[in-house]
Amino acid sequence: MKLGAFSISLAVKDIHKSKAFYEKLGFTHKGGNIDQNWLVLKNGDAVIGLFQGMFEDNIITFNPGWDGNAQNLDEFDDVRAIQEHLKSLGVELTKEADTSTEGPEHITLTDPDGNTILIDQHR
Repeated sequence: MKLGAFSISLAVKDIHKSKAFYEKLGFTHKGGNIDQNWLVLKNGDAVIGLFQGMFEDNIITFNPGWDGNAQNLDEFDDVRAIQEHLKSLGVELTKEADTSTEGPEHITLTDPDGNTILIDQHR
């Protein structure tokens, strides 16, 4: 099962302070719009998203169809196939993908420690 690009989506209180802090750690702007309260920052292979006012907790994020630079992959496992596989293993999903559609869709699940996992396909 190929989950795609990995990142941590951080729920931040002040996106400007968080951006300045992570820039001190060597992260640089990769995408997003600070005026919309979200940014994607990168340092080597490490990718973090900063999100102000969009969700309460940090989220482990995977993006099927993308590599670590948000570039499209020729081959990837569709989120609906990932969903089917996880369900066959008895994994409970908190949000399921609509299997009657194609293209962008997402699923969510929670690990045993209460961490939210988002598998978010953009294409």
